[in-house]
Amino acid sequence: MAKELLKGNAAAGEAAVRAGADFFAGYPITPSTEILEYLSSRMGELGRTFIQAESEIAAVNMVLGASAAGARCITASSGTGISLKMEGYSYAESMKLPFVVVNVQRHGVGLGGLDSGQSDYFRETKGGGQGDYRRVVYAPSSIQEQVDMIYKSFDVAEKYRIGVTIFSEAVLGQMMEAVDMPPFKKREGELDWGIDGTGKKGIRNNKWTIFERVEMYHEIEEQYQEWENINVEDAEYVFVAAGLPARVCIDTVKKLREKGEKVGLIRLKTLWPYPVKAFKELGPNLKGLISVETNVQGQMVEDVALTCRKFKINAPIYCYAYGPGVPMVKEIVAKYEEVKSGKCEERF
Repeated sequence: MAKELLKGNAAAGEAAVRAGADFFAGYPITPSTEILEYLSSRMGELGRTFIQAESEIAAVNMVLGASAAGARCITASSGTGISLKMEGYSYAESMKLPFVVVNVQRHGVGLGGLDSGQSDYFRETKGGGQGDYRRVVYAPSSIQEQVDMIYKSFDVAEKYRIGVTIFSEAVLGQMMEAVDMPPFKKREGELDWGIDGTGKKGIRNNKWTIFERVEMYHEIEEQYQEWENINVEDAEYVFVAAGLPARVCIDTVKKLREKGEKVGLIRLKTLWPYPVKAFKELGPNLKGLISVETNVQGQMVEDVALTCRKFKINAPIYCYAYGPGVPMVKEIVAKYEEVKSGKCEERF
């Protein structure tokens, strides 16, 4: 099929319906609103259910109800809207209810701003809301990758009956790229848990035991780490990044390599499970790792440090916490030169 020129948020909505999503509930909030707008007409065209709820809290609870009845569900939001959904995330986990959410992130704290960023890393990767739980988190670097991740996310969610987050960003949602859209698909097989009116399936049998949850998380951690390593085998300095910063780092590595600099990149595609296996491929010449992320303090750098501790990697760890927006190649190059010259303080 020919590629289509689509806006990131519109492509997210289309990918969801092609993946078989038959229920959406949400509330408008910039910069994610176009997902809701797109699905408001598209779901009706396909005979599926779209609801603009009265609030984010109402939306996530509608999703839980539809998921409990066996629907393939999605919601989307940004910033404070995602914060309001956190209680629903936690309850969904306690009741083993799968659904997908697209978080088109704002930058900042509180209400935040409309700039792009990765301010929600801690919240999305460490559980969020009350309780001891996890969600699978995909971090796309392009609209095509976002489409592909959304397309498979429903299958992952329903296989483990777990929530899945698409860690999008404002710029990714608003930009346009040519993409190949996948074919329409339907869920295969019958659900053994969706409420069907018989009283024999559903929430009564949906409670996790502690041991079942831990075993499931271990399996996901082992099987669902996704990453791309670029020139790490002989690299002296390695960037670690996800999403749009990682996309810029690809060009940064190319530019620096052309100058004879031995640099590489670990491009993370999942943020949970965190791709610790990627770090096993680091070579013996390593002098430092640089976490590149678009928030004020640096958040992902802590997982970089923990992973290095796990594998006894003793190289210093630096952080380029850029924001708001997306850094340019020349800015990452400048940070690299600071690190290499000893002018940048180690983070860990």
